[in-house]
Amino acid sequence: MSEIFETKLTFGDLGLDQSIIDAASKLGFQNPTHIQAALIPIAISGKDCLGQAKTGTGKTASFGLPMLQALDPGTPMCGLVLVPTRELAIQIAQEIRDLGARTKHRITAVYGGEPIKAQVERLKKKPSLIIGTPGRVMDLHDRRLLSYDKMKMVILDEVDRMLDIGFRDDIRKILGKMKPKPQTIFVSATLSPEIERLARRYMVDPEKIVTTAKSLTVSRVNQKYLSVEPWDKRQLLLHLLTHEEPALTLVFCRTKRTVDSVAKYLESKKIDVQSIHGDMYQKKRNRVIQRLRKGDLKVLICSDLAARGLDIDDITHVINYDIPEDPEVYVHRIGRTARVGRDGVAWSFVCPDQGSLLTGIEMLTNVEIERLEYPDFKPGPVPQDVQAKRELDESRKTDEISTKRRDNLPNTPTDSGDSVKFPGGLVPTGLPSKRLGGRLRSGRR
Repeated sequence: MSEIFETKLTFGDLGLDQSIIDAASKLGFQNPTHIQAALIPIAISGKDCLGQAKTGTGKTASFGLPMLQALDPGTPMCGLVLVPTRELAIQIAQEIRDLGARTKHRITAVYGGEPIKAQVERLKKKPSLIIGTPGRVMDLHDRRLLSYDKMKMVILDEVDRMLDIGFRDDIRKILGKMKPKPQTIFVSATLSPEIERLARRYMVDPEKIVTTAKSLTVSRVNQKYLSVEPWDKRQLLLHLLTHEEPALTLVFCRTKRTVDSVAKYLESKKIDVQSIHGDMYQKKRNRVIQRLRKGDLKVLICSDLAARGLDIDDITHVINYDIPEDPEVYVHRIGRTARVGRDGVAWSFVCPDQGSLLTGIEMLTNVEIERLEYPDFKPGPVPQDVQAKRELDESRKTDEISTKRRDNLPNTPTDSGDSVKFPGGLVPTGLPSKRLGGRLRSGRR
């Protein structure tokens, strides 16, 4: 546990008020993680900060607890948390509400996909803390419904992800309009040169925190991979869900189309399953997440939209139905399990031509992922179109080999040394009978 937590410290040692400590203790917080122990005192002091920590190390509490303590609950719109996705906005808002249960802070989330009127009504109640996505925050500000005038603290969570999905200009516009500058904290799993350039532009003499301790992702997740042909993935997934009987499973797919097709297949096999991706209406996504939090759902098929937006303590298994091309995405996916010190399981389906992707993940996580064998799983027959393509490829290879052999036949004894330089060994003895006959003009006359 010392690899993750500062076991010699308590939250009381970090300068937090007793009411906040009591609320955190009720939620199961005992010892702070390394990022919490490093970031909380700096944030309480009012300094700008740039914090890096791996997924699953408690970054939300590291900035949520100082916000609850440092900001006045009677001052409307004095704290802002910017996040990359709707789900993460909802999740963080709920977490901070739980942590601030014994304070008078009003907390609301604003994000796209929900009618703006409902969010306007919540803003009229003058919440002190706002958690939102950049697009909706800018929209509400332009309508003069969300003021920056009293902002004392601004947090950018998952900064690397926000830059990846194109929020760079939005972040600059939001921070650029805040005058005077509030206390600003960046929290991210990685710190790229671009993030540090943003920090230098919008922060004043920031503290930089980089925690190198192991995260829950690496130390608490039992990682395995299963070798499978693409056409056998659905049957293998069904086999795992029916034979292992995991309590609560997230299945990650690369595309929305795959999410829908896999969910439909499992439904036909009487599996309690739901799906979630970016094309779904927000109300339906919220209903799915509510079921997940209540424990009323066994399997959720999702796109990478949910990789950073779901923080459910009881997720026991993560299955990478499609192994991601970016190793960082893999880390964020499996970080959905093994929360709050629990153990977790991550299985990845790896096709025969995807060995390099698996190697990249092993290099990033510094973990050798073992192969998991299922002798009782019987692969299906090779599809006809795949078999036809294989036969065509084999035929082409045979033709290429025959052509190479024909072109590389040994020279006859009558061949001169020059014959090897010409196709078929025919050496010309003079100029061709017909030439283009064009004349080239020179600059001279």
